[in-house]
Amino acid sequence: MISQNTIQQILGRIDIIDVVGGFVKLKKRGTNYLGLCPFHNERTPSFTVSPSKEIYKCFGCGKSGNTISFLMEHEKYSYVDSLRWLANRYGIEIEENFATDEQRQQMQVADSLYIINNFAQQFFSKTLFETEDGRNIGLSYLKERGFREDIIKKFQLGYNPEARDSFTKAAIAAQYNTELLLKTGLVANRNDQLMDNYRGRIIFPVHNHSGKVLGFGARILKTNDKAPKYINTPENEIYVKSKILYGSYFARIAIDKADECLLVEGYTDVISLHQSGIENVVASGGTSLTIDQLRLIRKYTNNLTIVYDGDAAGIKAALRGLDLALEEGLNVKLVLIPDKEDPDSYVNKVGASAFNEFVRSNRKDFILFQLEVALKDAGSDSTKKSEVVNSIAETISKINKAEDFTKQQDYIKQCSEILKIDEGGLHALVNKFIRNKISTQEKALPFEEARSHEENAQKAAATDYDDATFNLLFKDELQEKEFARVLLEHGNKKWNTGLVAEFMLDEILDEGLFDNADVLKLISEYKKALEKERTILNKNLFVYSDDPAISSFAVSLLNFPYEASEHWKREFSSSTGYQKKLFEQSYEDFIRSVTVGNENELMTFLKMDEDKTHIEIESALNYLKLKKIKRMLLENQVDLEKNHTHEEYRTLTQTHEHLKQMEREISGKLGAVIIK
Repeated sequence: MISQNTIQQILGRIDIIDVVGGFVKLKKRGTNYLGLCPFHNERTPSFTVSPSKEIYKCFGCGKSGNTISFLMEHEKYSYVDSLRWLANRYGIEIEENFATDEQRQQMQVADSLYIINNFAQQFFSKTLFETEDGRNIGLSYLKERGFREDIIKKFQLGYNPEARDSFTKAAIAAQYNTELLLKTGLVANRNDQLMDNYRGRIIFPVHNHSGKVLGFGARILKTNDKAPKYINTPENEIYVKSKILYGSYFARIAIDKADECLLVEGYTDVISLHQSGIENVVASGGTSLTIDQLRLIRKYTNNLTIVYDGDAAGIKAALRGLDLALEEGLNVKLVLIPDKEDPDSYVNKVGASAFNEFVRSNRKDFILFQLEVALKDAGSDSTKKSEVVNSIAETISKINKAEDFTKQQDYIKQCSEILKIDEGGLHALVNKFIRNKISTQEKALPFEEARSHEENAQKAAATDYDDATFNLLFKDELQEKEFARVLLEHGNKKWNTGLVAEFMLDEILDEGLFDNADVLKLISEYKKALEKERTILNKNLFVYSDDPAISSFAVSLLNFPYEASEHWKREFSSSTGYQKKLFEQSYEDFIRSVTVGNENELMTFLKMDEDKTHIEIESALNYLKLKKIKRMLLENQVDLEKNHTHEEYRTLTQTHEHLKQMEREISGKLGAVIIK
């Protein structure tokens, strides 16, 4: 874990204009900066960056965040990778904290493996371009396959010569640990002698989502019946095959922009398509898709198009693991390349434009294609046809997200027509699979948790909210968020002998006044920060929180929906327009030039730059006081409706009058204040 000291150094150095400006062309507009949104296509710029608040907001698509969330969204980095990227940019040395010695050791091993892999990649690339064997054998082969040098360098391809231990000698000379070299799979121990594992092979580095080399694929060049065509890095601390998609680092931005991921089988398929300008493509390595790989795709898009060979093996490979894709909510299409071609050879044969057109016009729906293939295999065998019906019903039942209900109904209708069976019967069968799955999950649910769910459901059913109640809840939520915003904006400012945050939090000892879970969580985190990190207490502590929920909520509270125009500032700012006019004419003449009855407006303009912190704080607190009084009034009213002695009734009546008086006083104050 990156230490808090390092994180604070990074946050202290962050310049959102510097970082975001590296990806988006920004122009100054008032106090903010404006540019074309990188998250959706637009002609009129609506992407606004506030350097003072250190946040961005697109008023077109609605995306907002801070510097770190921008890197996470745009570059698809994790939170930690974003911090590492920023640390590297600003030359900050990263300190790591570990809960146990085992964690420290694992991190050290992982870092060492990355370092060795980086050394190996450079060695193989240098061998490919700068040695006689590399140019004559490796580079010659790649160029025969149609790969340009620029694309070879982009994917950092390399070559390992036939010699027994070229890489091993270089690595040992560089003093890399022998045990770790064996763990990378680059070096093998044969008869107590260390030698290269990838002799006479083209090397394909495999990158993680931030561009670091996780491992390698190595393709043999000479015909050898005993040796496998490809060798891949064995699994270790950083290389886990089920979590990797080849080319994802180079494709992540293109996938995001196209809102579609093309999935192919092999390394050369990815590289050829990239060379042709089709960059939203990754490779699975021909294995069944895993949950981790599908979730990696879903980070970028919900639309997955599989482009595989049209032979039997290609079809079989394409259909493996796709039930999982449906459960993950992906929209899956299938394209089969004709004439015994693969994506690599086909794009070289017809060109990028024709390839794109072929994909667009030949997409097959995964479920319908699966049904088509299954029916062909079943032929006229009634038993097999029955199995097909069950299989397709189970597949359709995997579409289990509420927003995909219509899609599920469409599949039931289409499949029942193809199968020539009753639509209601297929619907019932799909529901049966859904019920079976739910039943299985419920059996695994602990008894206490299941009972809690049931009690909550009963409470919800017994609640009868009318429109007025919902309106009140909505208003309450806005005011609760206003309290949280004021706390973020002004919490670390001085207030009497302490801080604004201490004053505000002391005033709301009753957290039962808050219903919004996000507000309660922020207040809780703020209290912890007051106790532990008082010296660095400011809004950025929450804007840049490693908890995405807190960070997102803080950014949403600080969004800047309005900005004074240049004309307004020029004409009405106390430091410019009015002062300029006051210098140019007498005060009496200036007053006369203002429309009669607008003297108060003038004074407002003259006080534009006045600090209104105390007004915002008092407003936020008065709302909560009013809310508490209203609750007390309701409780008192309930008591009044019960049987009481004369004395008790008089006391309750006096309490009611006192509370009403307090309510009127606070309402009066709130009426004089504009809540943001």
